[in-house]
Amino acid sequence: MLPAANLQLRGLYDTTVEFFASRSPAFSFSVFSKDDTDSDSSDSPLTPKDSPFPDPVARLQEECAFLREKLDVAERTHCHSTCSCRSSAIATIYSMRREHDATKGELSRSHAEISRWEDRCKMLERMLKETKDLVRARDMEIDSLRKDKERLTAERHSRERAIAEERRRSQDAFHQRSNSSHSLIRLSADWSATHEPETISINGHRSSGSVDSSGSARDNMSSVSEEERAHMRSMENFLTKTDLWSGAQVIQAVQDLNSEVLQFAASATELCTFNKQRCTPTKLGQTTNEVATRIGPALSRILATRDHSQDPMLVQLALQGCISFCISRALSSFCIGYQSKANITLTQIYTHMFQAEPQPTSSRWRALTHKHIHDIHPELDDYAVNEMTETILRWSLDIFVISGSTHHQQIASTQESFRNRFGTQVRRISSAACRLAKVTREEIMSTSFEVVAVDNGKPFDGQEMSDAFEDYGTSKGMVLCTTELGLRCSTKKQASEVVGPTDEGAIEKRLLLRPKVVLESAVDVIDPPK
Repeated sequence: MLPAANLQLRGLYDTTVEFFASRSPAFSFSVFSKDDTDSDSSDSPLTPKDSPFPDPVARLQEECAFLREKLDVAERTHCHSTCSCRSSAIATIYSMRREHDATKGELSRSHAEISRWEDRCKMLERMLKETKDLVRARDMEIDSLRKDKERLTAERHSRERAIAEERRRSQDAFHQRSNSSHSLIRLSADWSATHEPETISINGHRSSGSVDSSGSARDNMSSVSEEERAHMRSMENFLTKTDLWSGAQVIQAVQDLNSEVLQFAASATELCTFNKQRCTPTKLGQTTNEVATRIGPALSRILATRDHSQDPMLVQLALQGCISFCISRALSSFCIGYQSKANITLTQIYTHMFQAEPQPTSSRWRALTHKHIHDIHPELDDYAVNEMTETILRWSLDIFVISGSTHHQQIASTQESFRNRFGTQVRRISSAACRLAKVTREEIMSTSFEVVAVDNGKPFDGQEMSDAFEDYGTSKGMVLCTTELGLRCSTKKQASEVVGPTDEGAIEKRLLLRPKVVLESAVDVIDPPK
């Protein structure tokens, strides 16, 4: 930087000297040397004409013109660069704004998706907690059942011992009476032998008639006592007030059955994937009509029109409702798997008998009839389990077909894959339902238990049912389906306990377990409108 500054100063100096030398006559520039330091400055000044330097004004004008040209070029270059920068900045801002808007939209959709998954996680956590509680309660119930079984076994043994003791006592009393009768007969015979002539002369046939009447009376007495004991033994199992199952055990059995249905519906739904496309309208319409007869037209229409690819919760609830309807329909019959016409007749007979006869009488008839039907048809149990299993599998496939499952063509063509995957689980559900029917028909005499399911299309009643989504909003709308079965018991009161004069007051009905239902308001919670 310093050499460049010196050059500029030197050039300015030379230019100034030239200017004054050419324009001012009084200005002179003499060059002194060491030899002529004493001489006078008598040299004449340089004139512009004799100056060896060029004209500085012209030089300055040329330099000014050059500088103006450079300034114009710099201004034009600056304007061009400014316009280019401004246009590029505008394009950059527009692209950034567009990316910002797209990011905001994606963020809002992500927030909505996160909230939806959080709700589902809460629901699944609640279901998992309920399942764990059910498993824990089931383990406790198994322990209590084991203890009850041991207690009942001990009571049965003690009862058998008491019956054997009573039988031995009755036999001893009978032998004593027989011995006394024999002694009396021997005494009368001895007396008649000592007084035989007199007796024959008075009444020749009286002694022989007395002996015959004593023998026949003894035979009649023994036959009557044996008949009464046999009758009491036949009545013992049915007139006892101690049931083999308690009400808490029956409630737990229904809850276990609901848990099995929930686990199957959840696992089957998670296995399938869904999309918006459906099969041919003819096939879809036929299947939708069949499903509508089971779970109602409202829920079947929701399954056929909504997109379940992101959240198949509605499909799972519909599957639970379909299986619950199948089980409740089977348990409403008198004997599962028996002929339909005979079932209708037996149900009508039992209903009339329950209203007209005392509780022990109707319960005994119900237990004996149900037991002897299975004794006559020993294959009825396996037939009922197989028939219910096939029905549940077929109805489940229909639910998947109308819901838009991507595997519906493969499942519809062959059911072997679905049966191999869930056949054992569904058979366990059917066996539990048939076992519950046997318990309520044969092993409980003090009351009559009935499995309860709510029909679709009914208004919600908090006293008779419970909302499966009551924690997520107000319960409103009609019932879409029943996801968990309930339990009700009906007991015929004795004549001394009847308050009113009518027969309706003689039957006490109690709802031990409320059925759980899905309402129309739950659809907006599970699949809110976009």
